[in-house]
Amino acid sequence: MDSALAPTDAASSQHPEVLNIQEVAEYLRIPRSSIYKLAKRRGIPSQKVGRHWRFSRQAIDAWLASLDRADSGVPVQSSNSHPRGGA
Repeated sequence: MDSALAPTDAASSQHPEVLNIQEVAEYLRIPRSSIYKLAKRRGIPSQKVGRHWRFSRQAIDAWLASLDRADSGVPVQSSNSHPRGGA
């Protein structure tokens, strides 16, 4: 994983298992507006609870790892992929 994208050990130890928008933005070191856009587009693992977005830190870490594998050329199976053609 690119060290610029990897959350630091200090950052991961100060965040709970379930993060809110502000916490995930701090964890990933990107603007809150980017987190909102990603969540709305389902571009980041998230769950809306009432009016509030929540993020599993474990799912965020796995998502980051999958992005790193995708950038390195290692095939990543999407949960949305469907086989083409008949069975």
